[in-house]
Amino acid sequence: MKKLLILLVTFLISASLQAQQTQKISLEDIFVKGTFRAQSVYGLRSMNDGIHYSTLEGRTKIVKYSYKTGDEVEVIFDIKEVKDAPITSFLNYQFSDDETKILLTTKRQSIYRHSYTAEYYVWNSVTRELTELSDKGAQQLATFSPDGNYIAYVRDNNIFIKNLKFGSTHQATTDGKFNEIINGAPDWVYEEEFGFNKAFWWSPDSKFVGYLRFDEREVPEFSMPMYAGAAPSYTDNELYPGKYTFKYPKAGEKNSVVEVYSYEVKSKTGIKVDIGDKTNIYIPRLQWTPDANNLVVMRLNRHQNQMDILYANPYTGDTRNFLTEKNDRYIAEDFLDAFTYLENGNFVVKSERDGWSHLYLYDKQGFEMAQLTQGEFDVTDFYGYDSAREIFYYQAAAESPLQREVYYTSLDKKVQGKLSVENGTNRAVFSSNFKYYINYFSNSKTPAYISLHDTKDGEQIRFLQDNTVLKNTVQRMNIPQKEFFSFTTSEGIDLNGWMLKPTGFDPAKKYPVLMTQYSGPNSQSVTDSWGRGVGWNEYLAQEGFLVVCIDPRGTGARGEEFRKITYMQLGKYESDDQVEAAKYLTTLPYVDAANIAIFGWSYGGFMTLLAMEKGGELFKAGIAVAPVTSWRFYDTVYTERYMRTPQENPEGYDDNSPLTHAGDIKGQLLIVHGSADDNVHVQNTYEMTEKMVQSGVQFDMAIYTNRNHGIRGGNTSMHLYTKMTNFLKDKLQ
Repeated sequence: MKKLLILLVTFLISASLQAQQTQKISLEDIFVKGTFRAQSVYGLRSMNDGIHYSTLEGRTKIVKYSYKTGDEVEVIFDIKEVKDAPITSFLNYQFSDDETKILLTTKRQSIYRHSYTAEYYVWNSVTRELTELSDKGAQQLATFSPDGNYIAYVRDNNIFIKNLKFGSTHQATTDGKFNEIINGAPDWVYEEEFGFNKAFWWSPDSKFVGYLRFDEREVPEFSMPMYAGAAPSYTDNELYPGKYTFKYPKAGEKNSVVEVYSYEVKSKTGIKVDIGDKTNIYIPRLQWTPDANNLVVMRLNRHQNQMDILYANPYTGDTRNFLTEKNDRYIAEDFLDAFTYLENGNFVVKSERDGWSHLYLYDKQGFEMAQLTQGEFDVTDFYGYDSAREIFYYQAAAESPLQREVYYTSLDKKVQGKLSVENGTNRAVFSSNFKYYINYFSNSKTPAYISLHDTKDGEQIRFLQDNTVLKNTVQRMNIPQKEFFSFTTSEGIDLNGWMLKPTGFDPAKKYPVLMTQYSGPNSQSVTDSWGRGVGWNEYLAQEGFLVVCIDPRGTGARGEEFRKITYMQLGKYESDDQVEAAKYLTTLPYVDAANIAIFGWSYGGFMTLLAMEKGGELFKAGIAVAPVTSWRFYDTVYTERYMRTPQENPEGYDDNSPLTHAGDIKGQLLIVHGSADDNVHVQNTYEMTEKMVQSGVQFDMAIYTNRNHGIRGGNTSMHLYTKMTNFLKDKLQ
């Protein structure tokens, strides 16, 4: 009996192991269950003392930890411990500068990509009181003043300031109106293309609020029909569709007229800042000098190749031009956030003036002191300056454009080196005094590994999250992993790529190929990182597809010339390179040259259409999701940065527009769009499909009701990815 029991147990274990080894990824795992979702550390804030940090846990409490030991020091706030609390959870939190007050964010409702409304509550740790910021409904962008006595926020396109000592609120602006005037928040195109959602800035002494006022009355409107649908639900539209109308400046059209104001809190007075006579400009950021003497205005011309830094007197609004940055083509967007003041008034900028993206130090008078970094590599982030050790910290792609490392340097270069040790993608978050840093590491085989380090020697103190469970799951299921490669095009250009080989890969067999790509300016899809982890690409590899990704010319981390070769002709070189990639793949013995497809979303959808038009019989099928089909349909800031206006560059717009060459598509095409895409309007797909109809090109099409650019919500992702999977299986055979 004992032997029989042992045999039975052995059999069951063997059967269990075999089942685990043959377990397959499902679309439900990816889009419903979140089986392969990597864990992280949420709501992490470095405390003022530099030796503690806080995290948000369970959306109910804020916990304080020691950097050195990792031990929990105290629960700073727990909503469950607040008597008669009006809320049961919160999504985010913000400390006042002295850490005695906490601003809690609840009931967040998205507007566009970055913007949202929310309800806010203020916790006073001294009085132990939790109070609602406003009883007037949802607000935007609530922010403490540096002294913690005020909170500024936006409601109905106006700025309000609440005095926390007395509980009173006054309205700083009164002319805000939907689709006309916005105070303190960006308009649609600023939010989308300059990457920020708050357009007011407290002065360091809390005396002033600098803010932007957008007059968008002359900006053309774009309207989208809204149906009853499922999410969001518009029940009033069951019989007759409704309409959502918003201001959207397409390439060559009028932008908002932007003004800058300095608002003095004590006198409740707004002072208009002199930014010059030209109105056809951008003001993509404001800042304050550390001494609070000057409001710093970034003024960018419409061609986006000249950035003037103006110093404004907050009391009078008078300005002087302090610094000018120019570029023959355009100034990269990351100039905006890399521009950083040090405590002593000196500042750091990121410039491409030597052909690579590097850091430069200026003194408080605006004179260049030194080039902090140099070499044939791109700096990809600036972390800050440790004034005690006189060390600058930054991220760069110095060893490979596929990777990211964390570095440090002194002004005289006598002290410099690399902090990160693992090969892959590293990102650092430093404590307030730079004594410690938390490193977020991953590579193509390793999900997020989050570790705490001593900055002085880089030694790891402990790990915060290692995603062991996910890593073991991936290994147990034998999920295909990326293999990196490069090849040289017929023009002598070296391009980087990765491929996922099918499960049970046999080099003697030939496999259908899906080329996936994005290809947009300064983007990167080919990086040694976990990225989105196990997803649709891995699922397709499991289903027998060879999945390949190539970064063409125009993408990032390979210097300015490689990055900006697409200037004035978006789509030309990128699509040439994708066609070259497909040709290269046909030379591989395990590739079924008669069954190659290409896929892309947004810019990648644009690229799918152009590549299919150029590639002829090379692409048997393609999927374009939310594609741009003419840059004439897209917004001013993004499009004109790379193309100038259609009036200045009509050939660049039309020669590289999929609309112009719709009749050249030979392969089977699936084109997909959300009907409420506020970013890349469904107009792009409707105009493209009409061109194909009139050219006799057959295609499949899917429009998702009331969905935006991400095409998500409810069962949408499952439906979309099932449709795309079935399309590929049907067409590639």
